[in-house]
Amino acid sequence: MANGQKIPANMTAIAISQPGGPKVLKPETRDVPVPGPGEVLIRVHAAGVNRPDVQQRKGAYPPPPGASDLPGLEAAGEIAALGDEISRWRIGDRVCALTPGGGYAEYVKVHAGSVLPIPAGFTYSEAAAVPENYFTVWHNVFERGGLKKGETLLVHGGSSGIGTTAIQLASAFGAYVITTAGSKEKCEACLKLGADRAINYREEDFVAAVKEATGGKGADVILDMVGGDYVARNYEAAAVEGRIVQIAVQAGAVASTNFATLMVKRLTHTGSTLRPRTVEFKAAIAAALETQVWPLLGTRKVAPVMDMIFPLTEAWRAHERMEEGEHIGKIVLDVG
Repeated sequence: MANGQKIPANMTAIAISQPGGPKVLKPETRDVPVPGPGEVLIRVHAAGVNRPDVQQRKGAYPPPPGASDLPGLEAAGEIAALGDEISRWRIGDRVCALTPGGGYAEYVKVHAGSVLPIPAGFTYSEAAAVPENYFTVWHNVFERGGLKKGETLLVHGGSSGIGTTAIQLASAFGAYVITTAGSKEKCEACLKLGADRAINYREEDFVAAVKEATGGKGADVILDMVGGDYVARNYEAAAVEGRIVQIAVQAGAVASTNFATLMVKRLTHTGSTLRPRTVEFKAAIAAALETQVWPLLGTRKVAPVMDMIFPLTEAWRAHERMEEGEHIGKIVLDVG
């Protein structure tokens, strides 16, 4: 292992003391991880906060085998040490990374294939808001969903980190974008990001609104993190040959739907989770992002929407903010 700076034996990390509410997130002292072959150690300056972190805190989303038990699926900082078999990265490189866990800490180790350079001009906080959302959206909207220029994308939860990313990327690649959100303020934010139509789901039926906006055709691709009764409604809102991509089930993992609609419209309903996938799979997404999306980030044609930044030791406040549901864009932890 190559070190470029004096690395302490211990670090401050935010652990889940027991399953429960936000205040079970407690600072504690942990050993600094040691990178193995193909891994790098990052001195974390900022870490992104994501909905899966909340689920893990509640005891509903355990880390995959071999991953850190600490929450945190993305981080930005500088490379502090290199494991064996590392060719691209050097000590001191400014990077952001998708992590399988452990981002809520002063140091995190991660496979080198999940590491990307910080986009030009980005702060550490902005860079920490990129990996989880951009890996997720790229794979699910463009690879699984196959969204093409001129098609219509329906994004549920448009003001979330995932939603704000999907709106911008789909718009940048020439799609017509419809989104749902839960307030006038959130709908306005979505429109400013490039959505062509924003539907306040508390006031409008999104199925009827999508049909109206598309001249009766429906959406070619639907990105859904809701599940529950949205499954049947998504089938109604989809175009013939439409693709529905499920990335979460916040309203429930069990649904009742009419599969005749799926057959008549020749729909594809697929889904995925990112965290347990192989390092090779994540490296392939990273390579695609660096080629296709990093130039857009470097010119700020697309960029993370920042909500609030909290100190690492106040991670519980960040989780409260997320669960209140009032945020627009990304919540980030400042690690220092």
